[in-house]
Amino acid sequence: MYHGNARSKLKSIYDSREVEHMNIILLSGGSGKRLWPLSNDIRSKQFIKIFKTQDGAYESMVQRVFRQIKKTDEDANITIATSKTQVSTIHNQLGDSVGISVEPFRRDTFPAIALAAAYLTDERHISPEESVVICPVDPYVEDSYFEALKALEKQADKGEANLVLMGITPTYPSEKYGYIIPESSLDVSNVKTFKEKPDVETAKKYIAQGALWNGGVFACKLSYLLDKAHGLIDFTDYEDLYAGYEALNKISFDYAVVEKEEKIQVMRFGGQWKDLGTWNTLTEAMEEKVVGKGILNDQCHDVHIVNEMDVPILAMGLRDVVISASPEGILVSDKEQSSYIKPYVDGIEQQIMFAEKSWGSFHVLDVENESMTIKVTLNAGHSMNYHSHRNRDEVWVVISGCGKTIVDGMTQSVTAGDVITMSAGCRHTVLADTELKLIEVQLGSDISVHDKQKYALEYDAVTS
Repeated sequence: MYHGNARSKLKSIYDSREVEHMNIILLSGGSGKRLWPLSNDIRSKQFIKIFKTQDGAYESMVQRVFRQIKKTDEDANITIATSKTQVSTIHNQLGDSVGISVEPFRRDTFPAIALAAAYLTDERHISPEESVVICPVDPYVEDSYFEALKALEKQADKGEANLVLMGITPTYPSEKYGYIIPESSLDVSNVKTFKEKPDVETAKKYIAQGALWNGGVFACKLSYLLDKAHGLIDFTDYEDLYAGYEALNKISFDYAVVEKEEKIQVMRFGGQWKDLGTWNTLTEAMEEKVVGKGILNDQCHDVHIVNEMDVPILAMGLRDVVISASPEGILVSDKEQSSYIKPYVDGIEQQIMFAEKSWGSFHVLDVENESMTIKVTLNAGHSMNYHSHRNRDEVWVVISGCGKTIVDGMTQSVTAGDVITMSAGCRHTVLADTELKLIEVQLGSDISVHDKQKYALEYDAVTS
Protein backbone atom coordinates (compact mmCIF):
# COMPACT_ATOMS: atom_id res chain seq x y z
CA MET A 1 0.00 0.00 0.00
CA TYR A 2 1.05 3.60 -0.52
CA HIS A 3 2.35 4.93 2.81
CA GLY A 4 -0.58 6.18 4.90
CA ASN A 5 1.09 9.30 6.32
CA ALA A 6 2.15 10.53 2.91
CA ARG A 7 -1.28 9.85 1.46
CA SER A 8 -3.11 11.69 4.26
CA LYS A 9 -0.86 14.75 3.85
CA LEU A 10 -1.46 14.80 0.13
CA LYS A 11 -5.19 14.33 0.58
CA SER A 12 -5.40 17.41 2.79
CA ILE A 13 -3.74 19.43 0.02
CA TYR A 14 -6.05 18.22 -2.73
CA ASP A 15 -9.45 17.91 -1.09
CA SER A 16 -10.37 21.44 -2.15
CA ARG A 17 -9.06 21.17 -5.70
CA GLU A 18 -11.43 20.36 -8.54
CA VAL A 19 -9.68 18.73 -11.50
CA GLU A 20 -11.10 19.08 -14.99
CA HIS A 21 -8.06 18.30 -17.13
CA MET A 22 -6.38 15.07 -18.17
CA ASN A 23 -3.31 13.61 -16.53
CA ILE A 24 -1.31 11.77 -19.19
CA ILE A 25 1.92 9.77 -18.92
CA LEU A 26 3.54 9.28 -22.32
CA LEU A 27 5.97 6.36 -22.43
CA SER A 28 8.97 7.28 -24.56
CA GLY A 29 11.43 4.44 -25.03
CA GLY A 30 12.89 2.65 -28.01
CA SER A 31 16.38 1.65 -29.08
CA GLY A 32 16.20 3.55 -32.36
CA LYS A 33 17.23 0.61 -34.52
CA ARG A 34 14.14 -0.15 -36.60
CA LEU A 35 14.26 3.23 -38.35
CA TRP A 36 18.01 3.30 -38.91
CA PRO A 37 19.81 5.35 -40.19
CA LEU A 38 17.61 8.26 -39.04
CA SER A 39 17.23 6.96 -35.49
CA ASN A 40 19.71 5.99 -32.80
CA ASP A 41 19.86 5.59 -29.01
CA ILE A 42 19.52 9.35 -28.55
CA ARG A 43 17.06 10.09 -31.35
CA SER A 44 14.52 7.27 -31.37
CA LYS A 45 11.74 7.11 -33.96
CA GLN A 46 9.44 9.49 -32.10
CA PHE A 47 11.88 12.38 -32.63
CA ILE A 48 12.31 12.13 -36.41
CA LYS A 49 10.76 15.18 -38.08
CA ILE A 50 8.93 13.62 -40.98
CA PHE A 51 5.32 14.88 -40.89
CA LYS A 52 4.57 18.07 -42.79
CA THR A 53 2.59 20.73 -40.93
CA GLN A 54 0.21 23.34 -42.31
CA ASP A 55 2.95 25.99 -42.38
CA GLY A 56 5.24 23.77 -44.49
CA ALA A 57 7.62 22.83 -41.66
CA TYR A 58 8.13 19.28 -40.38
CA GLU A 59 7.27 17.83 -36.99
CA SER A 60 8.12 14.61 -35.21
CA MET A 61 5.75 12.01 -33.76
CA VAL A 62 6.21 13.38 -30.24
CA GLN A 63 5.55 16.94 -31.42
CA ARG A 64 2.46 15.77 -33.30
CA VAL A 65 1.05 13.88 -30.29
CA PHE A 66 1.85 16.76 -27.91
CA ARG A 67 0.09 19.22 -30.23
CA GLN A 68 -2.95 16.94 -30.56
CA ILE A 69 -3.26 16.52 -26.78
CA LYS A 70 -3.12 20.29 -26.24
CA LYS A 71 -5.72 20.77 -28.99
CA THR A 72 -8.05 18.36 -27.19
CA ASP A 73 -7.28 19.58 -23.66
CA GLU A 74 -5.25 22.79 -23.46
CA ASP A 75 -4.66 22.32 -19.71
CA ALA A 76 -3.70 18.64 -19.89
CA ASN A 77 -0.98 17.69 -17.43
CA ILE A 78 1.52 15.85 -19.67
CA THR A 79 4.44 13.87 -18.27
CA ILE A 80 6.91 12.02 -20.49
CA ALA A 81 8.54 8.94 -18.95
CA THR A 82 11.86 8.45 -20.68
CA SER A 83 15.55 7.59 -20.32
CA LYS A 84 18.08 10.30 -19.55
CA THR A 85 19.56 10.05 -23.07
CA GLN A 86 16.34 11.47 -24.54
CA VAL A 87 15.81 14.41 -22.17
CA SER A 88 17.75 16.97 -24.21
CA THR A 89 15.89 16.04 -27.41
CA ILE A 90 12.52 16.32 -25.64
CA HIS A 91 13.37 19.79 -24.35
CA ASN A 92 14.60 20.77 -27.82
CA GLN A 93 11.35 19.72 -29.48
CA LEU A 94 8.76 20.50 -26.78
CA GLY A 95 10.37 23.24 -24.69
CA ASP A 96 11.41 23.38 -21.06
CA SER A 97 7.95 23.37 -19.46
CA VAL A 98 6.97 19.77 -20.29
CA GLY A 99 7.07 17.38 -17.32
CA ILE A 100 9.67 14.63 -17.61
CA SER A 101 10.08 11.56 -15.40
CA VAL A 102 13.66 10.50 -16.09
CA GLU A 103 14.78 6.89 -15.81
CA PRO A 104 18.41 7.01 -14.61
CA PHE A 105 18.83 3.52 -16.09
CA ARG A 106 16.75 1.72 -18.69
CA ARG A 107 14.32 -0.72 -17.17
CA ASP A 108 11.03 -2.07 -18.50
CA THR A 109 7.60 -0.45 -18.43
CA PHE A 110 6.61 -1.39 -14.85
CA PRO A 111 9.55 0.41 -13.17
CA ALA A 112 9.12 3.34 -15.60
CA ILE A 113 5.42 3.72 -14.77
CA ALA A 114 6.08 3.30 -11.02
CA LEU A 115 8.70 6.05 -11.15
CA ALA A 116 6.37 8.32 -13.15
CA ALA A 117 3.55 7.76 -10.62
CA ALA A 118 5.84 8.71 -7.74
CA TYR A 119 7.07 11.71 -9.73
CA LEU A 120 3.51 12.95 -10.31
CA THR A 121 2.63 12.57 -6.64
CA ASP A 122 5.78 13.80 -4.92
CA GLU A 123 7.23 16.25 -7.46
CA ARG A 124 4.18 17.54 -9.37
CA HIS A 125 1.83 17.27 -6.36
CA ILE A 126 -0.99 15.46 -8.17
CA SER A 127 -3.52 13.87 -5.84
CA PRO A 128 -3.31 10.06 -5.67
CA GLU A 129 -7.10 10.03 -6.01
CA GLU A 130 -6.94 11.48 -9.52
CA SER A 131 -7.02 9.23 -12.57
CA VAL A 132 -4.18 9.08 -15.06
CA VAL A 133 -3.92 7.81 -18.65
CA ILE A 134 -0.79 5.91 -19.70
CA CYS A 135 -0.03 5.48 -23.39
CA PRO A 136 2.89 5.26 -25.86
CA VAL A 137 4.31 8.55 -27.08
CA ASP A 138 4.29 7.67 -30.76
CA PRO A 139 0.94 6.44 -32.13
CA TYR A 140 -0.17 7.85 -35.48
CA VAL A 141 -3.76 8.85 -34.73
CA GLU A 142 -6.39 11.47 -35.42
CA ASP A 143 -7.86 13.85 -32.83
CA SER A 144 -10.67 11.39 -32.02
CA TYR A 145 -8.08 9.21 -30.27
CA PHE A 146 -7.47 11.89 -27.65
CA GLU A 147 -11.20 12.37 -27.13
CA ALA A 148 -11.27 8.64 -26.47
CA LEU A 149 -8.46 9.06 -23.92
CA LYS A 150 -10.61 11.59 -22.07
CA ALA A 151 -13.47 9.08 -22.03
CA LEU A 152 -11.06 6.39 -20.82
CA GLU A 153 -9.98 8.58 -17.90
CA LYS A 154 -13.60 9.35 -17.01
CA GLN A 155 -14.37 5.64 -17.00
CA ALA A 156 -11.49 5.10 -14.57
CA ASP A 157 -12.93 7.89 -12.38
CA LYS A 158 -16.08 5.80 -11.89
CA GLY A 159 -14.16 3.17 -9.95
CA GLU A 160 -15.99 0.24 -11.58
CA ALA A 161 -12.60 -1.34 -12.35
CA ASN A 162 -9.04 -0.92 -11.14
CA LEU A 163 -7.79 -0.73 -14.72
CA VAL A 164 -9.54 0.41 -17.89
CA LEU A 165 -7.75 -0.59 -21.09
CA MET A 166 -8.23 0.84 -24.55
CA GLY A 167 -8.88 -1.96 -27.02
CA ILE A 168 -8.24 -1.05 -30.65
CA THR A 169 -10.58 -2.55 -33.23
CA PRO A 170 -8.32 -4.72 -35.46
CA THR A 171 -8.09 -3.82 -39.15
CA TYR A 172 -6.22 -7.00 -40.12
CA PRO A 173 -4.95 -10.19 -38.39
CA SER A 174 -1.67 -8.81 -37.06
CA GLU A 175 1.15 -10.80 -35.50
CA LYS A 176 2.63 -7.66 -33.91
CA TYR A 177 0.11 -7.11 -31.11
CA GLY A 178 -1.30 -8.94 -28.15
CA TYR A 179 -5.09 -9.36 -28.08
CA ILE A 180 -7.75 -8.50 -25.49
CA ILE A 181 -10.85 -10.70 -25.56
CA PRO A 182 -13.83 -8.88 -23.95
CA GLU A 183 -16.78 -10.57 -22.26
CA SER A 184 -19.31 -8.70 -24.42
CA SER A 185 -19.61 -6.53 -27.52
CA LEU A 186 -20.52 -3.40 -25.51
CA ASP A 187 -18.40 -0.26 -25.84
CA VAL A 188 -17.17 -0.88 -22.28
CA SER A 189 -16.86 -4.49 -21.19
CA ASN A 190 -15.13 -6.60 -18.59
CA VAL A 191 -12.07 -8.41 -19.91
CA LYS A 192 -12.44 -12.15 -20.40
CA THR A 193 -8.79 -12.97 -21.14
CA PHE A 194 -5.56 -11.84 -22.78
CA LYS A 195 -3.73 -13.54 -25.62
CA GLU A 196 -0.06 -13.24 -26.52
CA LYS A 197 1.11 -12.18 -29.99
CA PRO A 198 -0.21 -14.95 -32.27
CA ASP A 199 0.52 -16.14 -35.80
CA VAL A 200 -1.77 -14.89 -38.56
CA GLU A 201 -4.16 -17.85 -38.52
CA THR A 202 -4.58 -17.69 -34.74
CA ALA A 203 -5.09 -13.92 -34.98
CA LYS A 204 -7.97 -14.54 -37.40
CA LYS A 205 -9.61 -16.82 -34.81
CA TYR A 206 -9.20 -14.20 -32.08
CA ILE A 207 -10.76 -11.50 -34.25
CA ALA A 208 -13.68 -13.82 -34.98
CA GLN A 209 -14.22 -13.97 -31.20
CA GLY A 210 -14.40 -10.17 -31.04
CA ALA A 211 -10.82 -9.67 -29.85
CA LEU A 212 -9.23 -6.22 -29.77
CA TRP A 213 -5.62 -5.14 -30.21
CA ASN A 214 -3.76 -4.33 -27.00
CA GLY A 215 -2.05 -1.03 -27.81
CA GLY A 216 -0.60 -0.54 -24.33
CA VAL A 217 -3.09 2.22 -23.43
CA PHE A 218 -4.91 2.26 -20.08
CA ALA A 219 -6.28 4.49 -17.33
CA CYS A 220 -6.49 4.06 -13.57
CA LYS A 221 -6.27 5.91 -10.29
CA LEU A 222 -2.81 7.19 -9.47
CA SER A 223 -3.18 5.56 -6.06
CA TYR A 224 -3.57 2.17 -7.79
CA LEU A 225 -0.20 2.59 -9.53
CA LEU A 226 1.43 3.62 -6.27
CA ASP A 227 -0.03 0.63 -4.41
CA LYS A 228 1.22 -1.78 -7.10
CA ALA A 229 4.62 -0.11 -7.06
CA HIS A 230 4.93 -0.44 -3.28
CA GLY A 231 3.75 -4.03 -3.50
CA LEU A 232 6.68 -5.02 -5.71
CA ILE A 233 9.36 -2.44 -4.86
CA ASP A 234 10.70 -1.41 -1.46
CA PHE A 235 10.83 2.41 -1.47
CA THR A 236 9.47 5.36 0.49
CA ASP A 237 9.04 8.17 -2.04
CA TYR A 238 10.14 9.43 -5.45
CA GLU A 239 13.69 10.32 -4.41
CA ASP A 240 14.18 6.94 -2.75
CA LEU A 241 12.83 5.09 -5.80
CA TYR A 242 15.05 7.14 -8.13
CA ALA A 243 18.15 6.48 -6.01
CA GLY A 244 17.58 2.71 -6.04
CA TYR A 245 16.42 2.47 -9.64
CA GLU A 246 19.51 0.73 -10.99
CA ALA A 247 18.86 -2.33 -8.81
CA LEU A 248 15.27 -2.86 -10.04
CA ASN A 249 14.36 -5.90 -12.11
CA LYS A 250 13.27 -5.41 -15.69
CA ILE A 251 9.60 -6.34 -15.93
CA SER A 252 6.77 -5.15 -18.14
CA PHE A 253 3.65 -3.52 -16.71
CA ASP A 254 1.49 -6.01 -18.62
CA TYR A 255 3.21 -8.97 -16.97
CA ALA A 256 3.55 -7.43 -13.50
CA VAL A 257 0.07 -5.91 -13.23
CA VAL A 258 -2.36 -6.12 -16.15
CA GLU A 259 -2.44 -9.89 -16.65
CA LYS A 260 -2.89 -10.44 -12.89
CA GLU A 261 -5.65 -7.86 -12.36
CA GLU A 262 -9.15 -9.33 -11.94
CA LYS A 263 -11.11 -6.06 -11.77
CA ILE A 264 -10.39 -4.86 -15.29
CA GLN A 265 -12.38 -3.36 -18.16
CA VAL A 266 -11.75 -2.59 -21.81
CA MET A 267 -13.12 0.35 -23.80
CA ARG A 268 -13.35 -0.04 -27.58
CA PHE A 269 -11.69 2.40 -29.95
CA GLY A 270 -12.57 2.12 -33.63
CA GLY A 271 -10.76 5.17 -34.98
CA GLN A 272 -7.51 5.36 -36.91
CA TRP A 273 -4.55 3.95 -34.97
CA LYS A 274 -1.17 3.04 -36.42
CA ASP A 275 2.00 1.90 -34.75
CA LEU A 276 4.72 3.43 -36.92
CA GLY A 277 7.48 1.14 -35.72
CA THR A 278 9.08 0.25 -39.04
CA TRP A 279 9.94 1.98 -42.32
CA ASN A 280 7.10 0.03 -43.93
CA THR A 281 4.42 1.43 -41.60
CA LEU A 282 6.02 4.87 -41.33
CA THR A 283 5.96 5.47 -45.08
CA GLU A 284 2.26 4.56 -45.12
CA ALA A 285 1.60 7.65 -42.98
CA MET A 286 3.86 10.02 -44.92
CA GLU A 287 1.99 12.68 -46.88
CA GLU A 288 4.93 13.19 -49.25
CA LYS A 289 6.97 10.72 -51.27
CA VAL A 290 10.17 12.69 -50.74
CA VAL A 291 11.46 14.44 -47.62
CA GLY A 292 14.75 16.23 -48.23
CA LYS A 293 16.69 16.25 -51.49
CA GLY A 294 15.33 13.48 -53.71
CA ILE A 295 13.97 12.80 -57.16
CA LEU A 296 11.68 9.95 -58.33
CA ASN A 297 11.24 9.30 -62.03
CA ASP A 298 7.84 8.43 -63.52
CA GLN A 299 8.55 4.70 -63.41
CA CYS A 300 8.82 4.57 -59.62
CA HIS A 301 5.84 3.05 -57.80
CA ASP A 302 5.28 3.34 -54.03
CA VAL A 303 8.82 4.59 -53.39
CA HIS A 304 9.74 6.94 -50.52
CA ILE A 305 12.93 8.93 -49.95
CA VAL A 306 13.85 10.44 -46.59
CA ASN A 307 17.15 12.25 -46.93
CA GLU A 308 18.91 14.25 -44.20
CA MET A 309 22.07 14.70 -46.30
CA ASP A 310 22.84 17.79 -48.36
CA VAL A 311 23.31 15.70 -51.51
CA PRO A 312 20.49 14.61 -53.86
CA ILE A 313 19.20 11.05 -54.19
CA LEU A 314 17.84 9.93 -57.58
CA ALA A 315 15.62 6.83 -57.77
CA MET A 316 14.54 5.33 -61.09
CA GLY A 317 12.24 2.44 -61.96
CA LEU A 318 11.89 1.14 -58.39
CA ARG A 319 8.85 -0.43 -56.75
CA ASP A 320 7.92 -0.72 -53.05
CA VAL A 321 11.25 0.64 -51.85
CA VAL A 322 12.32 3.00 -49.06
CA ILE A 323 15.56 4.97 -49.33
CA SER A 324 16.82 6.77 -46.26
CA ALA A 325 20.10 8.63 -45.81
CA SER A 326 21.70 10.37 -42.84
CA PRO A 327 25.27 11.01 -41.66
CA GLU A 328 25.09 7.63 -39.91
CA GLY A 329 24.41 5.57 -43.04
CA ILE A 330 22.22 4.82 -46.05
CA LEU A 331 19.34 2.34 -46.26
CA VAL A 332 17.94 1.02 -49.54
CA SER A 333 15.30 -1.61 -48.82
CA ASP A 334 12.21 -3.35 -50.06
CA LYS A 335 9.49 -2.01 -47.77
CA GLU A 336 8.41 -5.39 -46.46
CA GLN A 337 12.00 -6.45 -45.81
CA SER A 338 12.66 -3.21 -43.91
CA SER A 339 10.73 -4.70 -40.98
CA TYR A 340 13.62 -7.11 -40.40
CA ILE A 341 16.37 -4.51 -40.16
CA LYS A 342 17.23 -4.77 -36.45
CA PRO A 343 19.73 -7.71 -36.45
CA TYR A 344 21.66 -6.12 -39.29
CA VAL A 345 21.84 -2.76 -37.52
CA ASP A 346 23.07 -4.60 -34.40
CA GLY A 347 26.14 -5.57 -36.45
CA ILE A 348 26.94 -1.98 -37.47
CA GLU A 349 29.37 -0.07 -35.27
CA GLN A 350 27.44 3.12 -34.69
CA GLN A 351 28.65 6.58 -33.80
CA ILE A 352 26.17 9.35 -33.05
CA MET A 353 26.54 11.72 -36.04
CA PHE A 354 23.53 13.95 -35.37
CA ALA A 355 21.62 14.84 -32.21
CA GLU A 356 19.24 17.46 -30.91
CA LYS A 357 20.12 18.88 -27.51
CA SER A 358 18.26 21.19 -25.15
CA TRP A 359 20.49 24.04 -26.39
CA GLY A 360 20.38 23.25 -30.13
CA SER A 361 21.91 20.50 -32.27
CA PHE A 362 25.16 19.11 -33.65
CA HIS A 363 26.06 17.39 -36.91
CA VAL A 364 29.35 15.50 -37.35
CA LEU A 365 30.82 16.47 -40.73
CA ASP A 366 34.12 14.56 -40.78
CA VAL A 367 36.06 12.05 -38.66
CA GLU A 368 39.79 11.41 -39.03
CA ASN A 369 42.29 9.52 -36.85
CA GLU A 370 43.17 12.59 -34.79
CA SER A 371 40.42 15.06 -35.62
CA MET A 372 36.66 15.48 -35.72
CA THR A 373 34.76 18.30 -37.43
CA ILE A 374 31.27 19.19 -36.19
CA LYS A 375 28.68 21.77 -37.19
CA VAL A 376 27.02 23.16 -34.06
CA THR A 377 23.79 25.17 -33.93
CA LEU A 378 22.87 26.96 -30.69
CA ASN A 379 19.36 28.32 -30.26
CA ALA A 380 19.04 31.98 -29.27
CA GLY A 381 19.44 32.46 -25.52
CA HIS A 382 21.08 29.07 -25.00
CA SER A 383 24.62 27.98 -24.25
CA MET A 384 26.86 24.97 -23.86
CA ASN A 385 28.02 23.78 -20.46
CA TYR A 386 31.15 25.48 -19.12
CA HIS A 387 33.60 22.64 -19.59
CA SER A 388 37.10 21.45 -20.45
CA HIS A 389 38.72 18.50 -22.20
CA ARG A 390 41.83 16.73 -20.96
CA ASN A 391 42.98 15.12 -24.19
CA ARG A 392 42.03 17.45 -27.02
CA ASP A 393 42.35 20.98 -28.33
CA GLU A 394 39.40 22.72 -30.01
CA VAL A 395 38.90 25.46 -32.57
CA TRP A 396 35.60 27.28 -33.13
CA VAL A 397 34.85 29.15 -36.34
CA VAL A 398 31.64 31.21 -36.15
CA ILE A 399 29.74 31.01 -39.47
CA SER A 400 26.52 32.90 -38.61
CA GLY A 401 24.78 34.70 -35.77
CA CYS A 402 26.27 36.47 -32.76
CA GLY A 403 26.94 35.73 -29.11
CA LYS A 404 29.86 35.53 -26.73
CA THR A 405 32.49 33.02 -25.68
CA ILE A 406 33.94 32.54 -22.23
CA VAL A 407 37.42 31.03 -22.18
CA ASP A 408 39.04 30.54 -18.77
CA GLY A 409 36.77 33.26 -17.37
CA MET A 410 37.45 35.81 -20.11
CA THR A 411 34.41 36.96 -22.12
CA GLN A 412 34.56 37.90 -25.81
CA SER A 413 31.75 38.93 -28.19
CA VAL A 414 31.75 36.88 -31.39
CA THR A 415 30.10 37.08 -34.80
CA ALA A 416 30.49 35.46 -38.23
CA GLY A 417 34.15 34.98 -39.18
CA ASP A 418 35.57 34.98 -35.66
CA VAL A 419 37.93 32.15 -34.66
CA ILE A 420 38.40 30.95 -31.07
CA THR A 421 41.11 28.47 -30.08
CA MET A 422 41.17 26.42 -26.88
CA SER A 423 43.96 24.20 -25.64
CA ALA A 424 43.44 20.98 -23.68
CA GLY A 425 42.46 21.76 -20.09
CA CYS A 426 41.04 25.17 -21.01
CA ARG A 427 37.59 25.93 -19.59
CA HIS A 428 35.21 27.25 -22.22
CA THR A 429 31.64 27.82 -23.34
CA VAL A 430 29.69 29.80 -25.92
CA LEU A 431 26.41 31.69 -25.39
CA ALA A 432 24.09 32.55 -28.28
CA ASP A 433 22.42 35.97 -28.45
CA THR A 434 20.81 35.02 -31.77
CA GLU A 435 20.79 31.60 -33.40
CA LEU A 436 24.50 30.89 -33.58
CA LYS A 437 26.17 28.45 -35.96
CA LEU A 438 29.80 27.44 -35.71
CA ILE A 439 32.22 24.81 -36.93
CA GLU A 440 34.01 22.98 -34.12
CA VAL A 441 37.25 21.18 -34.95
CA GLN A 442 38.46 18.74 -32.28
CA LEU A 443 42.19 17.86 -32.41
CA GLY A 444 43.88 15.10 -30.43
CA SER A 445 45.01 11.49 -30.36
CA ASP A 446 42.28 10.42 -27.93
CA ILE A 447 38.99 12.12 -28.90
CA SER A 448 36.13 10.77 -26.80
CA VAL A 449 32.64 11.86 -25.71
CA HIS A 450 33.65 10.88 -22.17
CA ASP A 451 36.51 13.41 -22.09
CA LYS A 452 34.51 16.27 -20.60
CA GLN A 453 34.70 17.98 -17.22
CA LYS A 454 31.85 20.37 -16.34
CA TYR A 455 32.18 23.46 -14.13
CA ALA A 456 29.90 26.05 -12.57
CA LEU A 457 29.89 29.35 -14.46
CA GLU A 458 30.06 32.52 -12.42
CA TYR A 459 27.08 34.87 -12.91
CA ASP A 460 29.36 37.85 -13.60
CA ALA A 461 30.94 36.01 -16.51
CA VAL A 462 27.54 35.26 -18.03
CA THR A 463 26.26 38.84 -17.81
CA SER A 464 29.48 40.72 -18.64
